[in-house]
Amino acid sequence: MIDLNAELLLRAYASGIFPMAESAESPDLYWFDPEQRGILPLDAFHVPKRLKRTVRAGTFELRFDHDFRAVIEACAEPTAERPKTWINADIVRLYGDLHDRGFAHCVETWRDGRLVGGLYGVSLGTAFFGESMFSRETDASKVALVHLVARLRAGGFTLLDTQFVTEHLSRFGALEIPRAEYRRRLARALGGHGVFEGIDQERAVEALLGQAG
Repeated sequence: MIDLNAELLLRAYASGIFPMAESAESPDLYWFDPEQRGILPLDAFHVPKRLKRTVRAGTFELRFDHDFRAVIEACAEPTAERPKTWINADIVRLYGDLHDRGFAHCVETWRDGRLVGGLYGVSLGTAFFGESMFSRETDASKVALVHLVARLRAGGFTLLDTQFVTEHLSRFGALEIPRAEYRRRLARALGGHGVFEGIDQERAVEALLGQAG
């Protein structure tokens, strides 16, 4: 069991470890440092053709850092596919604090005035640590992920950490690397400066879709 604050959380990310709760109801948080770490290579991100069409069609309205609290709370909600989540009240509070300090960001997909999908994560240097995503409509979280990758590439980020590799993320090119290799990449990323705000999102997305197979 650990007692976390925002400063300690940032030091943990810089060291390659991250916290999770056993469940949304659990009051305890624990450190995780997987032997095999999931990453999404930003220069080899795969966007399926059907998803490209959805992104270009503008099916969803994209917003960035508009309602961080709503995104993380939606990620914490149980679903039929994910009846148990690791986001408890302390996680919501801590990452909200990081967001207020400019270290945590979210990507949101909206339709007809409703938040229907999104994701959030933490940025340090040129590393972005993806935490969780949710979807209330088909492709809502996938479109958010495409926009995140486009923004990270345009902003000079070099590392997108997914912690673990799921079947869902594998479709986009996610892979596992050994802990030692992850830490080498993390050390390089921490020495740089990524820009999350002020990106020409339309141009960034078109650049990504033009390259991603």
